[in-house]
Amino acid sequence: MRRMVLKKARLARRQIRVRKRVIGSANRPRLAVSRSLQNVYAQIIDDVSGRTICALSTQSKDVKSRTPYGGNCKAAAVVGEMIGEKARALGIEAVCFDRRGRMYHGRIKALADAARKAGLKF
Repeated sequence: MRRMVLKKARLARRQIRVRKRVIGSANRPRLAVSRSLQNVYAQIIDDVSGRTICALSTQSKDVKSRTPYGGNCKAAAVVGEMIGEKARALGIEAVCFDRRGRMYHGRIKALADAARKAGLKF
């Protein structure tokens, strides 16, 4: 039990450390990516006004129709591609990438690469 508590505390410290450096504005909002064991979530956030511009996850119907399981790299790539298209439709071209204390590896990297392919710059 103690091991899990320590693991969560380390993740929280990493999240704070990353958030100190990554700040989203109106012209360059923050693309925050989080993951659980079975899903991947992405939000584009304007930190100045404190509002979420758009959000997408593997639980949304559009993504579920393209991939049945949401906890793998393929599903993360679909979310990245669709969040990139959604952002471009809203006129957002550049974002700050917030990996939320997770390693830039696996599902996080797959989502980022797909968002870049869709036209987002970061």
